[in-house]
Amino acid sequence: MKIRGERECTECGTRWSYYETGSVGCPACGSLRSVGIDERTEHTDLQVGFDLTPVRNEIDEASLDTIAERTREKCREYIRRRGFINAGTLRELDDTYLAAGELLHVSDIIARDILLEEREELYFLSLLRDADASESSEPKGSDGSQRPPAAEIPPSLRGARGLAYANAVREYRRDIRTWAEDRDLTSAERSALETLGEHVKRIRMLDGDVEPQLADRLVAATRDLANGLRGDELALTQAQDRLESLEFGGVE
Repeated sequence: MKIRGERECTECGTRWSYYETGSVGCPACGSLRSVGIDERTEHTDLQVGFDLTPVRNEIDEASLDTIAERTREKCREYIRRRGFINAGTLRELDDTYLAAGELLHVSDIIARDILLEEREELYFLSLLRDADASESSEPKGSDGSQRPPAAEIPPSLRGARGLAYANAVREYRRDIRTWAEDRDLTSAERSALETLGEHVKRIRMLDGDVEPQLADRLVAATRDLANGLRGDELALTQAQDRLESLEFGGVE
């Protein structure tokens, strides 16, 4: 949606940026009466924190399925409020969003499955440990990201990553299209966006049950495409190559 993000309180005259606070309330007096003083700008990314510390603190007291249910709700709320356009600027498809998406789907499996293997429990706990690492003092995973590497995913949980990544790319692509509405895309850029959407549909039809490395390449192609749309011609070429390899590599 397009909003006037720079606000001025009609009660006390304080000016603030909704883009920074995520609140329509005046930070000085609390009044909800304000006027916009700038042009309307596309903005889909609401200010929301992602902190799993309260859930982690309950690990020793609560059952695993209870921990999974609480984790699922935290992830769902975070993803629901997130977007990728901030004050008219297209953001990255970031690791925290991807980690939250995977943890959401893994939590759902953990909460419902009564015959879990130790490897599955450990994978869930490793995600819970690192998913919010970029927004907390917790350390990141051994590979520098908030997600365990593809080789560590138990076969029973690989669909969680595939579906999470496909859903993330679907939402990101939706915001790309919104962001690009006032821009003249080339035929190559439009074609790449359409191909990206086709890959997302195919993976979602398979409930995400694809090789984790393929899901990783889908995200890499999406990030290259976004950089290409921002003007990086080399990144656009890389995106096209990645999408072509996905198409011919197949997900069947």
